[in-house]
Amino acid sequence: MEREHDVLIVGGGGAGLRAAIAVAERDPRLDVAIVSKVYPMRSHTVAAEGGAAAVIKPNDSLDAHIEDTIAGADWLADQDAVEVFVREAPREMVQLEHWGCPWSRAPDGTVAVRPFGGMRIARTWFAADKTGFHMLHTLFQTALKYASITWYHEWFVTRLLVEDGRCQGVTALELRTGRLHLIAARAVILCTGGAGRIYPFTTNGAICTGDGMALAYRAGVPLKDMEFVQYHPTGLPPTGILITEAARAEGGVLINKDGYRYLQDYGLGPAEPWPRLRAMEMGPRDRLSQAFVHEVRKGRTVRGPYGDVVHLDLRHLGEATIRERLPFVRELCLHYAGLDPARELIPVRPVVHYMMGGVDTDVSGATPLPGLFAAGECACVSINGANRLGSNSLPELLVFGARAGAAAAAFALEHRDLRLSALAAQARDEEERLARRFRRAAAGSERLSRLRAVLTQTMEEGCGIYRDAAGLRAACATLADLRARCTRVALDDPSHVYNTELVAALEFNFMLDVAEAVAHSALAREESRGSHQRTDFPRRDDARFLKHTLAFATDGPPRIAYRDVVITRWPPAERVYGG
Repeated sequence: MEREHDVLIVGGGGAGLRAAIAVAERDPRLDVAIVSKVYPMRSHTVAAEGGAAAVIKPNDSLDAHIEDTIAGADWLADQDAVEVFVREAPREMVQLEHWGCPWSRAPDGTVAVRPFGGMRIARTWFAADKTGFHMLHTLFQTALKYASITWYHEWFVTRLLVEDGRCQGVTALELRTGRLHLIAARAVILCTGGAGRIYPFTTNGAICTGDGMALAYRAGVPLKDMEFVQYHPTGLPPTGILITEAARAEGGVLINKDGYRYLQDYGLGPAEPWPRLRAMEMGPRDRLSQAFVHEVRKGRTVRGPYGDVVHLDLRHLGEATIRERLPFVRELCLHYAGLDPARELIPVRPVVHYMMGGVDTDVSGATPLPGLFAAGECACVSINGANRLGSNSLPELLVFGARAGAAAAAFALEHRDLRLSALAAQARDEEERLARRFRRAAAGSERLSRLRAVLTQTMEEGCGIYRDAAGLRAACATLADLRARCTRVALDDPSHVYNTELVAALEFNFMLDVAEAVAHSALAREESRGSHQRTDFPRRDDARFLKHTLAFATDGPPRIAYRDVVITRWPPAERVYGG
């Protein structure tokens, strides 16, 4: 027996830190631990720029936020979950302020808000354009004050341990030594973020490889709504670095090679003075990304060294406004594109940004596997449906991170027993598996870099902004071939100390699980909804597909099943913007 905790959290980003605080507050006697493959301050939450939505202004209402979120989701969100999210978000945001988050202020001293795409009212709190940075710092410094939290920095979880029908811990690789450890726990919370790295051009950090999704999937938990992959319309080539939606909220406009505001041609309204809520540049991300594809087909984009782009124009805002409200955007443009947005156009194109799907959970973060919980981007509650509205993800990780922490704490108090000898046997099996598959892989014939390139290109070509059956079937076939090829991967590094090649191989296997769930879920959904656009089924089909997709792991391709969407007060309606 090596280590034992009451609650173990996998992932040290925003959701994981909020969950840990919730456990510590629930009962200080509970022993909680955070396992993170990177130091928590390098978690991907730090990259969030624009802001976090929550109702605070007198001209706003909870119902308005709920309705915007449901419409943005193209009616695929569970409405009971959306109501929980919207009602609890303001309390979480105020709590964060009390812990020290420096929200930007209006001239009268109240919290400032800005508009975001698809929202009818400006309700997005922000800290300049470094909101995620400040939120992560606030959560981390708050978590540090709890002595009951144990930290495992730079440990990589390889497997969930399930005994007697419930999750009772994990095996984790200590990167500094290469040693595999058993960590037993009465409850486990997955907070590992997204999986954007299964695509070649993404805003996601290199660490976003779908680890938590794959861990749960292999343990028998379904992945929900994986076909819904969000492209953000303004990524910076060639890095994929995000130019935040806040740039459009402050008045930035998108123009094609002729200087024309092309969004007016795609049902997003007339090109009136900017910004106008739920119209033109303030439309939802899926619609703006789809418009880009049509501009490419019309030959109205600009051909650059890294492919076709359009331009984001901030020049009319003036240098003073950009320095005050968008300092990080300017910094990114200067360092990564060599241009000053106060005087030059920014080349942008759609980029994979967010996974609406994830580990199937309820509103408390509980998965169908007792003892296992999930929160943040790796989870699907679901409040994002077919398309997440910008600035909902940060409050989501607060609300459902706190809920998952509280629920896991209660579970751990009620389930004190652990089958330690059986867990130790599972850990030995996992150590032997890693040795057999990877540590003795010097004689393999496949190169990991090549397999990864094939994977990402396959996802871009077959499961991109627009899909069809032929492309999806081809993607599924290639992924099946990769599944076979990855058993023959060659690893050159036999060392145990910070063996990043071994970690990359483990991550690749997780990515392959997630990619297969995406491709097969997309092939089965014969309709177009939100970010899932089938050219062979161009219309939304509520009669057949007002349902969540559930992908279950098998020895072969995923098994696909469906579950009805929860509808409470808002029946399905046409999704209209630009009016």
